[in-house]
Amino acid sequence: MMLASLSEHQLLLTWLSIASLITFIASLLALPWMVAMIPEDYFLYRNRETTALKQRHPVIRFLLLVGKNLLGLVLLCGGFLMLFMPGQGLLTIAVGLLLLDYPGKYTLEKRIVSNSAVLKGLNWLRAKRNLPPLKMDRY
Repeated sequence: MMLASLSEHQLLLTWLSIASLITFIASLLALPWMVAMIPEDYFLYRNRETTALKQRHPVIRFLLLVGKNLLGLVLLCGGFLMLFMPGQGLLTIAVGLLLLDYPGKYTLEKRIVSNSAVLKGLNWLRAKRNLPPLKMDRY
């Protein structure tokens, strides 16, 4: 019964494996750079400060916003896949959530990064680039 089901969905499993491998390689290359871009005091503020992106030309701002959100969505989906397949799923999901724009984002970011396993992973990536660890205020 199970072998019949697997052979029936062989093409889907193949594509899922390929997507997982591509996402894994992309996250290995992109995650250290993205984590290095987070200011060490980013999570110390009660409210997030305005970014330089809001001061650009509206068309450029829109294109950058769409690109950033698409990349965040790809990382979020890839991180979810990596929870079940090989890869660094939690870190990829965390970085994907950092890139996406949605209501209550900053509060969710702080809650996720305050998880000791996620914070330890992010700080490990920062240490590889000789950057100081992320500072967190404790609730």
